[in-house]
Amino acid sequence: MSSADHDQSRAPYLDAIANYAARQPARFHVPGHKGGAGADDAFVAAIGEAALSHDLAQGIDGIDDGPAPTAYSLAEALAAEAYGAEKSWFLTNGASQGNHALCLALAPLGRRIVAQRNSHASIVDGLVLSGGNPIFIEPEYDSELGMALGVEPAKLGALLAEHPEVRTAFIVSPTYYGLTADVAGCVEVAHAAGVALVVDQAWGAHLGFHPDLPPSALALGADAVLTSTHKLGGSMTQSAILHLGSSERIDEAALGRAIRILRSTSQSTLLLASLDAARRQLATCGEELLGQTLAKLVGVRERLAAIDKIKLVDESFVGRPGIAGFDPIRIVLDVRAVGCTGLEFLTELCDRHDVHPEMAAQATVVFVVGLAETDEQLDRLVTAVEASAAELSRGAVDVTPVKRPGVSGGCVVAPREAFLGEAEVIALDHAIGRISCESIAGYPPGIPALLPGERVSADVIEHLRATAAAGSRLHGASDPTLTTIAVLREERPA
Repeated sequence: MSSADHDQSRAPYLDAIANYAARQPARFHVPGHKGGAGADDAFVAAIGEAALSHDLAQGIDGIDDGPAPTAYSLAEALAAEAYGAEKSWFLTNGASQGNHALCLALAPLGRRIVAQRNSHASIVDGLVLSGGNPIFIEPEYDSELGMALGVEPAKLGALLAEHPEVRTAFIVSPTYYGLTADVAGCVEVAHAAGVALVVDQAWGAHLGFHPDLPPSALALGADAVLTSTHKLGGSMTQSAILHLGSSERIDEAALGRAIRILRSTSQSTLLLASLDAARRQLATCGEELLGQTLAKLVGVRERLAAIDKIKLVDESFVGRPGIAGFDPIRIVLDVRAVGCTGLEFLTELCDRHDVHPEMAAQATVVFVVGLAETDEQLDRLVTAVEASAAELSRGAVDVTPVKRPGVSGGCVVAPREAFLGEAEVIALDHAIGRISCESIAGYPPGIPALLPGERVSADVIEHLRATAAAGSRLHGASDPTLTTIAVLREERPA
């Protein structure tokens, strides 16, 4: 790229579609709404004429696939430079698309990988597509709060020593709760074993853009990193970026092919432009915007900590097994002393105060704070938490997180074989010992308790029922009532 192409204040993709829309050209191409003229009036009123005028088809005006370098390729190159990656790819089907591509490229048919057991469900979906076979590593766990933490490097090193055939390991950092793992330590043991380390940094698209935040996994030497830019990076929902840290252990061409086969031929220009704009904002204003929010949060945390029966999950947790850092952009409340579950607390906040957290579990409530959060919104949050704590206070009520299921021992058959195999639907109580065809997770946070290819155990059944009883939705269950389950059909003697 020329020196002008390295200018992080540019947004070449956003500029290209804006220039096309501004010309008001004669549009004899898809999409059929023709820049908004053919769209439903209520829809136009809801999202605005400008949004529809920027919704274009790929291939128009050379924005995506004209003579190199295109606006698209320049935008991705600027993202790689901003994040410190060797190569970056824009994703329009979320970080899930990135996990699917990573599995296709790094875990082809029959290949074994190590994956953190509480990885996002899209890792398992990716293995169904690729035919790879996981060896699961358990993260550390806080049983009092019911929180899965990070993987300890020593545990990863020991598992890789047991399985020298493994060439890729997938871990998660930060967690839904803003807790980061010892990524540097995991990089060290993985690389010593000749293994590429992939980090799901979906909840850390902003890491690396302010010195008071934990460092990004790319800066710590990870070989590939996913950032769900829409979560905390300012882009539109469903947009994300996959970064290649180093091609020394990951084949860039293979990963690129996997991304292309999973990419729509009609990608949303709005999502792509939002990624370009979000990158520009983080690169040029991120430190300032994050600094303003972090400064405001000092007082907010002090006010929350002063509320009777409310405790904070914060930087005081750093140093415990599986926790190397904490992202202060996240506000995590421990509400057990109130005498209610986090799910009940969330309902109170939403229904009575119209304050909507990101998620709640049995013991905790999680709030995601934005890059430029206003004083008014933060004050509203504190006021609602204080009122809800008083309204729900019940004294000494034991709120014990749902017991997590015991370690399954891994997949008996590959996830692909179980998911695509011949299934039969049987009563859940009769499924103990059978091989699941389903991936079932309590949502939030969406971490599977049962995977395709794992045996159903009494522990898992107890966990799923308790999770449903606590008010969580069972994501992925073919029978939401949990009366039945799909299991792999067994061959019966003639």
